[in-house]
Amino acid sequence: MRILGLSAYYHDSAAALIQDGDILAAAQEERFSRKKHDARFPVNAIRYCLEHAKISLDDIDHVVFYDKPFLKFERLIETYTAFSPNGFSSFRKIIPLWIKEKLFQKKLLSDELRKVGFGNDLKNKLLFSEHHLSHAASAFFPSPFSNAVILTMDGVGERATTSFARGIDNKIEILKEIHYPHSLGLLYSAFTYYTGFKVNSGEYKLMGLAPYGEPKYVKRILDHLIDLKADGSFRLDLSYFN
Repeated sequence: MRILGLSAYYHDSAAALIQDGDILAAAQEERFSRKKHDARFPVNAIRYCLEHAKISLDDIDHVVFYDKPFLKFERLIETYTAFSPNGFSSFRKIIPLWIKEKLFQKKLLSDELRKVGFGNDLKNKLLFSEHHLSHAASAFFPSPFSNAVILTMDGVGERATTSFARGIDNKIEILKEIHYPHSLGLLYSAFTYYTGFKVNSGEYKLMGLAPYGEPKYVKRILDHLIDLKADGSFRLDLSYFN
């Protein structure tokens, strides 16, 4: 089975071509567009993967998008409602974008894929995976292991910010999740923003600077910002965030 995996419309768009569990080719769109963190549909990355693997569009069994937009939109609405009137300026900016475009991502993807050359059978080929399941799959399936524990930690997917899963052979089962807004990834992004760098871009700069600093705020962070539980889970003190 040949699967074309896609990420797009957030940051660092990319494509990967998989055949029976093996990675044939993978590339980020920014390598071709020369635009850092390019979030546009990865048309150049797709073409590269197909050409590199010498595979035609007709040979692709499925196209899989890394995220489920409707679940993410549901989380956005619930969050804005729960914290209103805080976040109204963000709401005014983000929600119209979703209503105009992101809620119709399946059509948007289909239109772009047809421009690349996919045919009318695309409706049966296009699939959507949950965000953290995509992360887990990208780590487990190309690995040499047939039985493994999988830990995923990022900013946020649809709802999950941290997930604990088990992979056995060709199956992955997510066992536990920590949900938004409690997120180590977003905490790190908050520090990135606080130090003057751009979120979803400058995190690596903060990481690079860290060894040159003194860990004098560690106790304050552990005492006030984050509550580490005995089972490894955590909660953030949301009063420190706006």
